[in-house]
Amino acid sequence: MFGISYLDISAGLGLCATGLLTFNFLLGMMLSTAYKRSAYWKKCPPFIQKISIDDLHNWTAYIALLFVLLHPIFLVLDKETHFSFSNILLPIQAPKQPLIVLLGSISLFAFLLVIITTQKVIKNKMGFRLWKNIHLLSYATALLFIFHGLLMDPELKDRPTDWLDAEKFLSEICFILLVIASIIRYRYFLRSRKS
Repeated sequence: MFGISYLDISAGLGLCATGLLTFNFLLGMMLSTAYKRSAYWKKCPPFIQKISIDDLHNWTAYIALLFVLLHPIFLVLDKETHFSFSNILLPIQAPKQPLIVLLGSISLFAFLLVIITTQKVIKNKMGFRLWKNIHLLSYATALLFIFHGLLMDPELKDRPTDWLDAEKFLSEICFILLVIASIIRYRYFLRSRKS
């Protein structure tokens, strides 16, 4: 099909998931602050201020989850990779780059945990503090997902990471955005504790 393999589709889905998860993570940080009182938010055009950030955060999470789940499925469908579903669930047995696959698998399971515990019924039964502590896993999940994307050879040939490759560049930009946003969020946390 136009020279595109299942492995290419898997890599593309992983990149889309990386971009969406980064955007979702940034939205989550906005929601955890008093962003509507911010001077920057008040300067935004009215049509942006009318957007429900909460709904956008939820929908981007569900779409990212779809991409995250499809990513390993297409990897398994590509017979040349010799990956099976058990390699995704128990990545130490993966035919290629098992430790890097492990990072992706852990981030997948952590992301699923965050999504499941965010459902209103479960969230209400857990209570806010427990839910918040679990939701903080998203920081580690984002880092694991980014490192998985940065270190994994998209052709599964165990080549060293090409840091100037366009696919890696997207992951590098997402990593930089997440680090900067985390620093800003932490500084906001420190300021809010003082006041």
